[in-house]
Amino acid sequence: MNILIIDKKENTIKELKKFLKEFNIATIKVAKTICASLKILKKYRIDVVIMDIFLKKSFDGIKLAQHIKSKYPFIQIIFLSSIRNNFAISKAIAINPISYLTKPFNKSELYAAILLTKKKIGHIIQLDKEFCYDKKSHLLYKNKHLVTLSYKEKLLLELFINNINRPLSNYTIENEIWPSKAIQANTLRTLIKRLRVKLNHKFITTLNSQGYIFSISST
Repeated sequence: MNILIIDKKENTIKELKKFLKEFNIATIKVAKTICASLKILKKYRIDVVIMDIFLKKSFDGIKLAQHIKSKYPFIQIIFLSSIRNNFAISKAIAINPISYLTKPFNKSELYAAILLTKKKIGHIIQLDKEFCYDKKSHLLYKNKHLVTLSYKEKLLLELFINNINRPLSNYTIENEIWPSKAIQANTLRTLIKRLRVKLNHKFITTLNSQGYIFSISST
């Protein structure tokens, strides 16, 4: 998971970073302001946000969380705040976070929230800021909108997803997509071209006419 911590208190940030070392976290980013948060979200691939709702002199964290869920719907949110105001909590819960925890955080509660988050996002692969793939439903999304794929395009994309960052030969792809069937030389190239268009010409790289590789970055 790639986690973004949004909190203005240095002590809380240090405690969270220390605690998160127990988990298999690929990246931990930190932001103390809304502006810094937006820059990180735009630049990096984030899976989970752990955030306070009191960032300046008001409940700006709730508005920020609403923006995150609107623009990046597959990012999961864990609220961690000292605010115990029922009205504020109700507004935060309406965003459908994984959990709302109070400071100082209870390690067992946060541990449970992290495990729930890992389970929830386990079938979501964020390809980049624009695209994500749901392994459970075998669906591709672009900016939270479903991308329509043909049956063969779905098979090809699923094959790539199951072999991310690993080269696949033309022979392997052809046998997976068209088992026990001879195809013309340009059939695979045509299918690759169609999928590339729907992926905005990202991720798929040709390997010296011998095969292809589907590559994504952790950032």
